[in-house]
Amino acid sequence: MKQMPPEYYSQLEEIQTIDFVLVELTLYLDTHPNDMDAIRQYNEYIKLRKTAVKKFEKQFGALSHGSTYSRHPWDWKEAPWPWQV
Repeated sequence: MKQMPPEYYSQLEEIQTIDFVLVELTLYLDTHPNDMDAIRQYNEYIKLRKTAVKKFEKQFGALSHGSTYSRHPWDWKEAPWPWQV
């Protein structure tokens, strides 16, 4: 498998950490829908995720199809895919 630079792994780990927090906040908000502090925190993590994904995809390519424009030449087939590391 192709070895990626350290920034690839650190940025991907940051996105995964943010995703974990978002899942936990979603579960909490399912049972506490009026908790404004949790809603604010959820919205902040959404912003953090958008920024982190944009940075990652600009440097390393798309994390999933349909979320970013394609580079030229088409490089979707290039490994590793985020779920392979």
